[in-house]
Amino acid sequence: MSNAAMVALYARVSSEQQSKRGTIDSQIAALKERIQADGAQIVEDMCFVDAGVSGATLVRPQLERLRDAAALGAIDRLYILSPDRLARKYAYQALLMEELGSYGVQVVFLNHAIGTTPEESLLLQMQGMISEYERAKIAERNRRGSFTVQNAVLSMCYQGRLTATAISDDSSTGRQPGTSSNCRKRPR
Repeated sequence: MSNAAMVALYARVSSEQQSKRGTIDSQIAALKERIQADGAQIVEDMCFVDAGVSGATLVRPQLERLRDAAALGAIDRLYILSPDRLARKYAYQALLMEELGSYGVQVVFLNHAIGTTPEESLLLQMQGMISEYERAKIAERNRRGSFTVQNAVLSMCYQGRLTATAISDDSSTGRQPGTSSNCRKRPR
């Protein structure tokens, strides 16, 4: 039986777009580099990667697999890029950190060493709350941006600067050129 610690890594990106751009690959590369620098080795079965899954939920396929492996005692040390990759809600971060700790899993964040002092614990908690705030602000901006674009298009339609054909030529709508849309000239 080997005395080497069984290590695992967890990586996550929220959107399919991020996944396609390869941002998850850079996380995995950084995690594997750190694992190697720490003198450990990782087997592919211990790479838990949720690509295109929100950190605002605990229901994530690879996170579930990770939690199961931790509960079985199969993980001694878990590497994660940053606390917001584990969860975007502070309450979920705290829950997961407590759960993993109860199974004897040492969590290593690449961007933040977990300390033992009250100040270090406070910093980790603050990062979790800031992540939750960032996520809420991003969602708010996206909602506001969509609303602004819709209003601008309607305004151009009413002013006669945009025709139904111009809107329907937009490939992002999935309509064929020349098909009708809801944009009509303003009645006089």
